Amino acid sequence: MSGRTALELPHGSRLSTAGAAASPTDSPILSQPQSARREFLRAGGSLFLIAASSPLFAQGAAIIAVRVWPSPDYTRVTLEVEAPLKTSHQLLKNPDRLVLDIEDLELSGKLRDLVSKVNPNDPYIASVRAGQFKPRVVRLVFDLKTEVNPQVFALRPVGEYGHRLVLDLHPAVPNDPLMALLERRPDPSQPAAPSSPAARAEGEPGRESTRPEAREEARPARPGVTRLITIALDPGHGGEDPGAIGKRGTYEKHVTLAVAKRLKEKIEAEPNMRVMLTRDGDFFVPLGVRVQKARRVQADLFVSIHADAWIKPTARGSSVFALSEKGATSSAAGWLAKKENDADLIGGVNLGTHDRDLARVLLDLSTTAQINDSLKLGRAVLAELGNINELHKAHVEQAGFAVLRAPDIPSILVETAFISNPEEEKRLNDEAYQDKMATSIMRGIRAYLAKNPPLAKSRMASLQ
Repeated sequence: MSGRTALELPHGSRLSTAGAAASPTDSPILSQPQSARREFLRAGGSLFLIAASSPLFAQGAAIIAVRVWPSPDYTRVTLEVEAPLKTSHQLLKNPDRLVLDIEDLELSGKLRDLVSKVNPNDPYIASVRAGQFKPRVVRLVFDLKTEVNPQVFALRPVGEYGHRLVLDLHPAVPNDPLMALLERRPDPSQPAAPSSPAARAEGEPGRESTRPEAREEARPARPGVTRLITIALDPGHGGEDPGAIGKRGTYEKHVTLAVAKRLKEKIEAEPNMRVMLTRDGDFFVPLGVRVQKARRVQADLFVSIHADAWIKPTARGSSVFALSEKGATSSAAGWLAKKENDADLIGGVNLGTHDRDLARVLLDLSTTAQINDSLKLGRAVLAELGNINELHKAHVEQAGFAVLRAPDIPSILVETAFISNPEEEKRLNDEAYQDKMATSIMRGIRAYLAKNPPLAKSRMASLQ
């Protein structure tokens, strides 16, 4: 229906909103008999599953912006408003729908934009319908593709954002990152790799011939581990959280994802190695969930990729960070850790559903063995980064990064370059430089594994 949005009413009647905002007097739903309005509230007699009324907001407001972030994990809908609002929602079946009523609000052009922002490939939302349900109450109906567990919550103003009403549509059965990895297992009918990543990492990393026999000559085989090595790659920021923004308008979240995808390709080209990306698109993942995903797939290494920023545009160079048990190794490292840890505030976490067990894991300081292994991995990667970019610091720095707090996984955070530096921002946008950055990190991983081959997971830390 061109230029119109329709809300289905029972008994074949329909509610539609045209191109202009509806007023309380001409609202199509108000033109219906009172009984029809009651039927609309019940959505045609469908089974009522959830009815929640929460005073998320307190007064009238205008819509500033509407954003939709689809992803395999969940779809987020964000309404940014000038001041708080009240909402109530109900989840209905046969077919699956979510009805969201927003009080103290008039239907506006920006709100109507929500209809066009839904991607046809969205895993959870089939379509959205909007209408002026009654004076100063807007009703949104989300037609769903599958059963969901909705979370509706408010975020206070932070950074560049005003008040936000957030609707997260999680699958009723959460996606399992381990199962996703298992579904990508190599075909068992194909011949196995002749040697382990540790054995192949002997010699000079990165100087391998394209001929398999030459590569084996350069890296003579030795007894090593043949089990599959899993690396968790974490592209920083995403979705509502853009990360740092360069003077040219470059978003850190886009750079980190581009480098991570290139690095993923290089790692998975290695026999006996696989990658789990904490995000593979432009959507927000809470810091704790990133750690949780890495632990769920029993990752051997965790590498978080970022692009640094500073108040002065002259700051430059690459850096590598590990977790610290005793505070930051420098004031700059402490400042950066706080900035990165604030990602949950900017991206938006529903604290009401925060997993308590996960919270305890993040609050517990990692073991000394994990940090020692992280420092070894960090030094190997930093040495390789120095071949393509100057180093901001010649040693691995440490601070209390929440995303590095997996107690059983060597974890590092790589600041590829300063996005706040105009010259480095330009390089970060260059695909050839992104590829060099990915290659350098890959070489560092190889060098670490050559000296620290992962054995049985339970013994990995104690034998380093």
